[in-house]
Amino acid sequence: MERSQQHGRKWYVVVSNKSGPLVVSLFPNYLFVRIDLASQEYSQVVWCRGIKKLVSFGGTPADVEEHIIGFIREQANQDGLIVAKSILKVGDNVQIVKGPFKGLGGIIQEPPDQKSRIKVLMAILSRNVQVEVPASYVDIGWVTPLAHCTSH
Repeated sequence: MERSQQHGRKWYVVVSNKSGPLVVSLFPNYLFVRIDLASQEYSQVVWCRGIKKLVSFGGTPADVEEHIIGFIREQANQDGLIVAKSILKVGDNVQIVKGPFKGLGGIIQEPPDQKSRIKVLMAILSRNVQVEVPASYVDIGWVTPLAHCTSH
C-alpha cells in the first residue's frame, strides 16, 4: 500500500449507465488527509509519490471542516462508494449550454455513457439529427446525496 493510501482518503462515486456501473473519482486528483502540520508525518505526505502539493490559501494548507468530511462519509456505502444516478432520461428535453450547439434544445436519446457523452436528437436545418455531446454541455447532470448538502 502506498503512503498516500495509508495517510489519506479518496472518495469514489458509482455512476450507472447502459454498460453497467462505472466508478469515478468524486474529487478527481484530490486526497483528503488529517495530519499535524508540525509533525514528521506532514513531510512524509508532502513528499509522497503522486502528491503534487497541498491545497493552500496564503501558504497555509486548507482545512476542511469535520462536519463536511463526516457528511461525505455518511453518504458512502460499506465499500466506501457513493452511488449517483443520472437524472437524464430518454425523452427529456434539454438545453445545450456549451460547444457548437450552444443555445439549441434537443431530446435525450441515450443518457450519459462511460465517456460521459449524451446522445441528443436535435432539429437542425429542418431535419432531425442525432448528435453526441459531452454531459457537461447539457444543463442537467448527475445527482448524488451530496447535491443536497448546504453549507453551515
